[in-house]
Amino acid sequence: MRKVSSKAVKDDLRPEYDLTKLRKAVRGKYYKQAMAGTNLVLVDPDLAKVFPDSASVNRALRALCDAAGKSTPSSRRSTKKSAHRKRSAA
Repeated sequence: MRKVSSKAVKDDLRPEYDLTKLRKAVRGKYYKQAMAGTNLVLVDPDLAKVFPDSASVNRALRALCDAAGKSTPSSRRSTKKSAHRKRSAA
């Protein structure tokens, strides 16, 4: 393999970019924030045609939970509070 000469490599960076700001970057700075609000699920291509966006997927999953008798997290919170109150009263 040949070594690339430093003279042969041209700098494509525009003069208006400030390199001092680029050196202050921190790897993974927003990783925790991104992961806290993200739940990535891969959908097969045939299902992606039926469910084009996250709202349609959420509607279908909520309907499935209702049909199966499972509650969603928002409705579970109210159930836990009422169950806790019943235990406290007893």
